[in-house]
Amino acid sequence: MKKIKVTYLSLALALALTSCGTTKIATYNVDQLPVKKAKITDDQLKRWSHLDVVTDTIPGMSVDKAYAELLKDKKGTKVIVGIIDSGIDIEHPDLKDAIWTNTKEIAGNGIDDDKNGYIDDIHGWNFLGDITKELLEYERILIDKSLVDEATYQKAKAINDKKVTEATQARTQLESMLSAVNSADEAIKKELKKEVYTLEDIEKITSTDATLTQSKLIMQQMFSFGLPIADLKVEIKKELESSLATLNGDNLKQNYRKILGDNPNDIKDTKYGNNNVIGPDKEEALHGTHVAGIVAQTRYNNIGGDGVASNNVEIMALRAVPDGDEYDKDIALAIRYAVDNGAKVINGSFGKSFSPQKQWVYDAIKYAEQKDVLFVHAAGNDAKNIDVEDNFPNDSDDKKVEFADNFITIGALNFEYGDKIMANFSNFGALNVDVFAPGVQIYATAPENTYRYLQGTSMASPNAAGVAALIRSYYPKLSASEVKHILMNSGTTINREVQVGRNPGDKKPFSTLSKSGKIVNAYTALQMAEKMSKKK
Repeated sequence: MKKIKVTYLSLALALALTSCGTTKIATYNVDQLPVKKAKITDDQLKRWSHLDVVTDTIPGMSVDKAYAELLKDKKGTKVIVGIIDSGIDIEHPDLKDAIWTNTKEIAGNGIDDDKNGYIDDIHGWNFLGDITKELLEYERILIDKSLVDEATYQKAKAINDKKVTEATQARTQLESMLSAVNSADEAIKKELKKEVYTLEDIEKITSTDATLTQSKLIMQQMFSFGLPIADLKVEIKKELESSLATLNGDNLKQNYRKILGDNPNDIKDTKYGNNNVIGPDKEEALHGTHVAGIVAQTRYNNIGGDGVASNNVEIMALRAVPDGDEYDKDIALAIRYAVDNGAKVINGSFGKSFSPQKQWVYDAIKYAEQKDVLFVHAAGNDAKNIDVEDNFPNDSDDKKVEFADNFITIGALNFEYGDKIMANFSNFGALNVDVFAPGVQIYATAPENTYRYLQGTSMASPNAAGVAALIRSYYPKLSASEVKHILMNSGTTINREVQVGRNPGDKKPFSTLSKSGKIVNAYTALQMAEKMSKKK
């Protein structure tokens, strides 16, 4: 996974640079909507993705409005949502009642009762076994040149050469940054007389002391990354360790896959992994647990965030995404597992720039299409145009013609309506990103009965997947393709120029950043779904 789970891909650089028929369908076009200058409240921030762009002037998905006005007296059917990710804490109180159970399997008897090829797969499957760390795909290509053609090998080599060149400078910068953050953190703690503080606490500090003023500025910048300070320090340390490993060539000496015992280049070698869908370390399941919560955490229980689909879904846990790049084989088999075991929506919050065995994944996506399963995928966090740059998996080998119509790619939105509505890290593309959904500061479940704010297209994708699951729950006659196009066609239109990437001067019309030019809207999507379903 090319760090879709967080938005620190270029952390070092960023830190250094400090109406139809009888049912009237509401049509949202917010180009005339005044930009809200008032600061978003803490309560709004926790569930901003569920708010309404017109009522609240926050570019959410109108989920609350949909529940209040459209779903209040309706009962949907359960929809299984496959989450292909880093693992899921299925014991979390806010998720455990929404976890899918394979009723055809007898737990703990060591027998493949349902004859699906997986022993004791009660809640899904762990295709990684005890692996947590993995190489990036370009590194695996450099280790085994036979995986790709010469042009792809040279491209991978160029990336590694560049990283080695940058590593020396990055090491110095990161060591300085870590020292500066530690010093500033201690200064703020001393001033506030508390170990844990908020951005609001920092902003209240007034001082003429130059050191304290500088510490305030540093920590304000740190909070902009959307992580607790302790977690941010961990990320900086990881970046530093990565730079040291690159300098020493250690990144090309690892074989994390060895302990799994399979051949990753043989798609027919399927007897590997285990049924521990949490994984060997609960904290490593943070990303998947958060993604699952966005879709399914219980609504209105006042103990955390609210899931988009909540009582309407069952989460199938498929652990296939390590800290590093996922293997094509694992993703292809995870998709097929989800399809064969009843999933109607699959979420994929992962991605990479190289895919040696992409055809295996393409074939799995086509298989899902044949079985009427929708695949919702995160666009990626490199602030790049994926109409030009490679981004896998996808539904178009040439970036122009789609080979399947059950695959939808989701870009990320910021909570601030205006020219910063697009998350500054989100990938975009007039052909290869389909629609945008909330992906900044999303509050959801985390391991060990906790909750966290995370951001990335990884969070935007399950927001869209949750709306897709709602549609499939209340309008099961609609196909995966129809649900995809409902998400795109019913969305809110944004007719204005917006900032693209982190350069304030780089602006483009929002309508050019995705195929639909819209943002997901649950309210209008459900209205459109009802209208289409009545024609079935």
